[in-house]
Amino acid sequence: MIAAFLGCFYLPVEMLPFRNPLYEALALVKWYAREHVLLCLVPAFLIAGAISVFVSQASVIKYFGAKANKFLAYGVASVSGTILAVCSCTVLPLFSGIYKRGAGLGPATAFLYSGPAINVLAIILTARILGWELGIARVIGSVVFSVVVGLLMHLIFRKEERSRKNPGELLAGEQHSSRSILQDAFYFSAMVALLIFANWVEPQAGEHSFWSLIYNAKWYISTVLLVLITVMLVSWFKKEERSEWIASSWVFAKQIMPFLLFGVLIAGLLLGRPGEEGLIPSQIISDAVGGNSLAANFIASIAGAFMYFATLTEVPILQGLISSGMGKGPALALLLAGPALSLPNMLVIRGVIGTQKTIVYVSLVVVMATISGIIFGSIAG
Repeated sequence: MIAAFLGCFYLPVEMLPFRNPLYEALALVKWYAREHVLLCLVPAFLIAGAISVFVSQASVIKYFGAKANKFLAYGVASVSGTILAVCSCTVLPLFSGIYKRGAGLGPATAFLYSGPAINVLAIILTARILGWELGIARVIGSVVFSVVVGLLMHLIFRKEERSRKNPGELLAGEQHSSRSILQDAFYFSAMVALLIFANWVEPQAGEHSFWSLIYNAKWYISTVLLVLITVMLVSWFKKEERSEWIASSWVFAKQIMPFLLFGVLIAGLLLGRPGEEGLIPSQIISDAVGGNSLAANFIASIAGAFMYFATLTEVPILQGLISSGMGKGPALALLLAGPALSLPNMLVIRGVIGTQKTIVYVSLVVVMATISGIIFGSIAG
């Protein structure tokens, strides 16, 4: 795994004599390895491993299981993305962790969608660059989507979910922690904060604001959080627990990383990098998503679902498409389907919940994004 990562990290694409689209596929893999593995995926794997080891299975079932309060479960899952600046791939280890810990399929998929879709920084950037109408529509659409998709997944697969949630099996071997709930909450908050601040994106050039101050101080904040997490691990956790945590994180890495890198390679081959061409020319997509027809919204949803968007990159990409004639309805459809889905994302989800559930989940997102685009396009003109 380390050798494969280093191979991607130092891939000498500049020396290759050929160009698009194979060049774009390899270049995208190299960019992904450099920008998203160490700071995004590794912390996400560690958080997922910590969830699977340190979080009480009974607690997950209580708040996200079949008998949990639906308002609380879906309410928390649907707004979780407001504190997670993650992309469609970084959220996968977290989704896998809570699902395998006993969370119901409905709340788990609501979290899976909302994690990358309701990123507060992306919402602000959308409103500033693309207009407040798209910003507000994205917020409302993302929250409603996560709840509706989660509820529909629960209803469609409720029989399978009942058989999966055998309390005796789920709670077998459950150990009582010597730590308090407050200690666990403080530890996980620090882990999530490290993930957020280490990946804080630089604001637009010339913009001096609170976000700029955070960006300039992000490595100082991240260092303090890392030291704090280390102290907590040494002071509050037993040696056996720390070993089990690393082992569990490694299981998630082996399960997810190969599919992700393969998916990024295929996405780059077909669609290229932002601003570059793959096998499918971007002009074809731009020409297909003008106006507010059913076909335009559906194509925008499909294109968004298969493309890979790093956190916040969907906004400048969409700005270019809109300037090329993309309609407002298809723009919202892409915003609602794009950040939450990608080809690498789909491959990994299939490994966690199976082919049938993955197809239904992706189809629900695409259909709802298409309908939302048509409605918004009719209202916004």
